[in-house]
Parts: sequence; C-alpha cells; structure tokens
Amino acid sequence: MKTFNQYIPTKLLFGCGTVSQLADLSLPGTKALIVISSGTSMRKFGYLDKVVDALKKNNVSSIVFDKILPNPTKEHVMEAAEICRREECDFVVGLGGGSSIDSAKSIAVMACNPGDYWDYVSGGSGKGLPTRGGALPVIAIPTTAGTGTEVDPWTVITHNNEKIGFGNQYTFPILAIVDPTLMVSIPPRLTAYQGFDAFFHAAEGYIANIATPISEAYSLKSLQLLYQYLPTAVRDGSDLEARSQVALASTLAGMVESTSSCTSEHSMEHAMSAYYPNLPHGAGLIALSLAYFATFTDAVPERFCQMTEAMTGRPSQDPHDFLTALSELQKACGVDDIHLSEWGIRTEDLPVFTRNARETMGGLFQLDPRPLEDSEVLEIYRRSFR
Repeated sequence: MKTFNQYIPTKLLFGCGTVSQLADLSLPGTKALIVISSGTSMRKFGYLDKVVDALKKNNVSSIVFDKILPNPTKEHVMEAAEICRREECDFVVGLGGGSSIDSAKSIAVMACNPGDYWDYVSGGSGKGLPTRGGALPVIAIPTTAGTGTEVDPWTVITHNNEKIGFGNQYTFPILAIVDPTLMVSIPPRLTAYQGFDAFFHAAEGYIANIATPISEAYSLKSLQLLYQYLPTAVRDGSDLEARSQVALASTLAGMVESTSSCTSEHSMEHAMSAYYPNLPHGAGLIALSLAYFATFTDAVPERFCQMTEAMTGRPSQDPHDFLTALSELQKACGVDDIHLSEWGIRTEDLPVFTRNARETMGGLFQLDPRPLEDSEVLEIYRRSFR
C-alpha cells in the first residue's frame, strides 16, 4: 500500500437549518467581511440577512463586499483586501457559490500579505512567493453544490486571461456550514452545471496518479450520490432529499480535492473561461468530458470500471461503460446539448487554449494517468467543439 496523508482542518456542519448555528458558535473575531457575488440572489432569497442576523446574535458586526463575478478577478480580491484591512476585520465569510468562497480565501490571504495577489500565484505570470503572513480565518457557507471549496484549500482567480488555482495550509476554511435549504433557489441548468463540477472533481481525483485510499472512498461515494440524485435535483429543486444528497456529494468531492487532485481537464476548462468568462465552469467541463475521459480509458481501465460500478450498481468489465453512464447522466440532467460556440468560442481559439492550459496550470497535467501531448489536448478541444 502506498504512503499517503490527509489534512482537512475544516470543521464541517452539515444539514438543513445548520446556518442558524452561526449564532452560537465560537467565532474567530468580532468583525467579519462577508463576501458575496454581484448578483441579486443572496439578498433576494434572504440568505445574506440570515448570516448577518446570526452574526449579530453572536456579537459580531459585519460589512459586505458584493462585487464578485462568476469567474472572480484579481482586481476585486485586491479591492476587498484593502477594505478588510481598513475596516480591521478579524475574519472573512464566503457566502454563495464557489466564486464567492474562493474569493474569500484569496482576500483573506491578501489582508495579511503585502504586494499583489499575483506575487503569490504559481504558474503563468505569477511569481510564486510564499505567503509568510498567513491568512485571516475563513468561514465558508455555500449556497450551491458543486465546487466543494468549503473543505479544500483551493481558490481560482482570473487575471489577464490567466485563470489559476492557488492554495496552501492557510487557505482551508476553519468552518464550513453546508445547509441544503440555502440551495433550493438554484435554477435547473445551474444545478446541473454545478453538480457536474462536483462529478468531475470526484472522477478526475479517482484517475489522478496521486489518488489515495482515502480520496478513492470519497470519490466513489460522491459519484454514486450524483448519479442517483442529481437528475432529481435538476427536475425538482425543492426536493430537499435530493438537494441534501447532491450537497453531500459536492462536499465529498471537495475532500477529494484535499486528498487527491483534479487532472488536466480542469486546466483545459480554465483556459476556456479565462478568455470567455461568461462560460460557466461546469458547462465547459461537461463539453470537454466525453472526449477527455475517452483519452484515458486504456491507461487505467480498471479505474473506469470501478467508477461505473459505483455509479450504476452494476458490474463492469469494459472501461467504455463509464462513458456510456456519463452520457446518460448528462442526458438525464438536460446538458447533453452544450455548444461552446454559444459563448462565442471559435475554432481558431483552440490552439490558444492548448497553450494557455499548459502555461498557466501545467501542474495538473503531471497528475494525469499518463502524459498528454499537446496534439492530444488540441484534439480533445476539437472533438468537444460544437
């Protein structure tokens, strides 16, 4: 058996109604910066009020930063970090989807370290400096089920067509509150996109060459839950059982991210949405997925059979069964018709994406089941493009 380790220092509160516990917990300070998106949902559905009120009951004041984009930018990280320092906030609360929680982590880092955020990012034009100042404590309260960022250290930020993941021991949230009642307002299409992000975290983490017995257990359970419950959550967003199981699958997939890793599918998608930020991350992953995973079926056939068995509950001897099951799940969720051209992507962009994926997040290519040539990456893009 291989040598492995696990480090997930995040306290997790999971279940319907758990957000109310924020009023009674021991918190890391008396003033919080709450980070939310630039959209309307956090206020419209009362989620922000719930968090602000719970903090007040716990004698914590708060201010709100509400400019985060679906693909968050370095400029907003730096702006919010300055506010955090000026207002002398003790900790940061990320409320919303992965973009808000990722931004909260990056803001927490820059509230404690000098210079520019890209000084600390590795890859692309980043300088890869150490974050010697650590980070403010982060509390993560997801209102979507997909990224699992509430239990992993990773944060993905975009700057000048470079969309790069970053994280270390300081960027794990100290507390994650996963309350499925905060997720019932997500529209069907976004529910599917987000659920498939979790799916690919689990699947990529399972075929990654650094997978461990711990990550494998998280992966297979996540895949099972998503295959069973994601179509229901897409069809009926008010089904709390389905929402809860998909939320659990997402959190488990986040634990995969803490104990294994994504592979180059995420590098390839980041390249696309770095240039076309309106492309939802999950939609980009779905578009790439069948061509991407087909590339590796001969490299680790037993892994694909094991994932298929976890998903369907049926024995599998053919690694291509995974592609069939994945295709069926996409159809059941109504996302088997994604055309990347709808977001403005052109065939002439594909070589640019190939180069960008390698230059900005080339590290994930090293975790693939076998090395990919640039010609193969370009072919995956071409086979995925419609």
